[in-house]
Amino acid sequence: MPTPFNSVFASLGSAAMERITLLLNHVIAAEPVATERLRPHSGRSIQLQWTGWPSLLPAPPLVAFVITPAGLLEWCGEQAPAQPDLRVSIDASNPLKLAGQWLSGERPAIGIEGDSALATDVSWLIDNLRWDIEDDVARVIGQAPAHELARAASVVSAGLREAVRALQGLMARGPQ
Repeated sequence: MPTPFNSVFASLGSAAMERITLLLNHVIAAEPVATERLRPHSGRSIQLQWTGWPSLLPAPPLVAFVITPAGLLEWCGEQAPAQPDLRVSIDASNPLKLAGQWLSGERPAIGIEGDSALATDVSWLIDNLRWDIEDDVARVIGQAPAHELARAASVVSAGLREAVRALQGLMARGPQ
């Protein structure tokens, strides 16, 4: 029986997934080759599967997408297909390590199974697409301020990466 606590997390998860889908589509649409690679797969589904998720944390929302005729993604919500055309598995047993990899731009270890042509194109997207945050911010505040903001964000990001590495080192050594 769902509790109010669970429904709050479900609502937050849905809202976050809608925004993540918008961001993914923004990044995909910025590279015409990306939409061209996805168009032939229109109607096919992709599901992200978090393996080893810590039981102490709230379960992540179901992450499944259907590729649209425009070569973009549509989040499936709770109506994810039982048998996706492609399943991408990400080891989430160590969320701190996963966050560190994400912050450093390192590709986490993933497993891909399903349709080989779709897997090839999704793997290409993972390897080649990057969000140009500075360019997006420059459209709003101008090139020079956006460059300075990006430079400051880079310094903060480097500090966060170092903090994550230090925490990982402490956790690896264990209690003493």
